[in-house]
Amino acid sequence: MFRIFISAVGPSPRSFDALTFGARSQSRILQRSYTPFRSSSLDHIRASRQWQWPCTFRNVRNSAQRQHYYRQPFNYQRFQATQNVFKRWAARPTFYYEIAGVTGIFALFYVSNLEKVPVSNRYRFNIITPGIEASIGSTMYNETMQEFGRKIMSSNTKEHRLVKKVLERLIPKSGLDGEQWEVHVIDDPMANAFVIPGGKVFVFRGILDVAGSEDGLAAVLGHEIAHNVAHHAAERMSQNIIFLVPVMIGFMLAGLDPGFGRLAINLAFTLPGSRAQESEADYIGLLMMAKSCYNPRAALGLWERMEKEEKGRAPPQFLSTHPSSHNRLDKIREWLPKAEQAQRDSECQAISPYMNRFRREIELPRW
Repeated sequence: MFRIFISAVGPSPRSFDALTFGARSQSRILQRSYTPFRSSSLDHIRASRQWQWPCTFRNVRNSAQRQHYYRQPFNYQRFQATQNVFKRWAARPTFYYEIAGVTGIFALFYVSNLEKVPVSNRYRFNIITPGIEASIGSTMYNETMQEFGRKIMSSNTKEHRLVKKVLERLIPKSGLDGEQWEVHVIDDPMANAFVIPGGKVFVFRGILDVAGSEDGLAAVLGHEIAHNVAHHAAERMSQNIIFLVPVMIGFMLAGLDPGFGRLAINLAFTLPGSRAQESEADYIGLLMMAKSCYNPRAALGLWERMEKEEKGRAPPQFLSTHPSSHNRLDKIREWLPKAEQAQRDSECQAISPYMNRFRREIELPRW
């Protein structure tokens, strides 16, 4: 192959020996002026080829890339299009008037959809109609049955009868007599219970041990029913619409990651709002069980046991959807006088006025 290559590129089709002799003679003459690498015709051809391809082209290309990179950098930013839209909008001479108009419309919409929460009389924003809430509750019920349907205990079990007995005493004091209530006891050691909008009650077997008695179970069910009384599910959905969506749009217009907006909304609004709803459900449920002739002090024992149950496993309160059991105990102690007064004013003490009147009529001594 070497012989063929030399004859192909050499100046004349001589033999290998002749070329070798000529090269030696020429090298002696040029040795003082040039190096063998520079004087070789083969090396000259190789050098010329290297100049054309590929090394020199690669170096020129990389040099151009480096020059372009340092002199004209391309700074990538997310949501450039939306950011440009916001900049163009901010440059308008009527920008501040438009902001004021949007803010006014938002405030009017917010105020016009405020309503009072039953029992607690707290004002809250809600745009979810009862029909939408019922539809969402139906979907939640189907999903829950798909997950726990095989663990539902029979209605003939003592656990089911106990839950139904307590529920039947609480419902008349809840103001939700029109709901079609259904009891489902789940054979699971988890200490949990919840009520889906529409009157679907789910109680895990594990919470019965923590409740300890009918009064303790009344505190659990009263709390869960209170979520339906206050329509907390609809309130949470309304808050997401009124706060989460505008903040996400604002972050996108500003060219920021919407994930940070979602995190900020969770820490600033969603989690504190959820804890406030849980505390409100504790208050409404405590009054409900007191009016239903259950001992409201049983709620103290319930949350003391819950505190022991979750000790060391509960997340920090600011990252939780529920208040800590310790804070719940403090609040219940604060509300107990009002709950006991509600119990005295309810039908549980209805016999006392009649007895006092009877005593006055026949003038019996009072003890």
